[in-house]
Amino acid sequence: MALSDLPPALKHAIEDAVEQYYQQADSYFKRYFTRPTLSFRRSGKNAGSAFLQQNRINFHPVLFKENTEAFLTDVVPHEISHLLVWQLFGKVKPHGTEWQSIMRGVFNREPNTTHTFDTKSAVKTFAYQCQCNTYSLSTRRHNNVRKGTQYRCKRCNQILVPALQ
Repeated sequence: MALSDLPPALKHAIEDAVEQYYQQADSYFKRYFTRPTLSFRRSGKNAGSAFLQQNRINFHPVLFKENTEAFLTDVVPHEISHLLVWQLFGKVKPHGTEWQSIMRGVFNREPNTTHTFDTKSAVKTFAYQCQCNTYSLSTRRHNNVRKGTQYRCKRCNQILVPALQ
């Protein structure tokens, strides 16, 4: 899903939030920060990802649609803080003291490193089975199986095979 595929109201909401948080950072640090490019692609269970050297933020479109308010208040400043830390301090720990200080000091947000969104509808899984159970494998593991990787059940030690649908 591309940014242009989002309903206009959601597109404007995220763009406005990004601009608002950047204006806060500009004011706080008394300098102008280049605004990032925004993208919307599924990225597993990640609500957002900051690509530091590209000055880009990717947001998970399904999680954004299902958790709009939390995205605007928590995920957007979280990812922007990563970009700001990169521009201000260079390579440091992703959720280290610099990032935490920006979350608290600039955006007045708790520096939570993970979200608590329900990801069932956002993450596609594939059913695999052994003699004793059925498991949900991620798209990555499913693709690995298609390339020849074998996964075994930890209980019965049998190779997991695609479940009959």
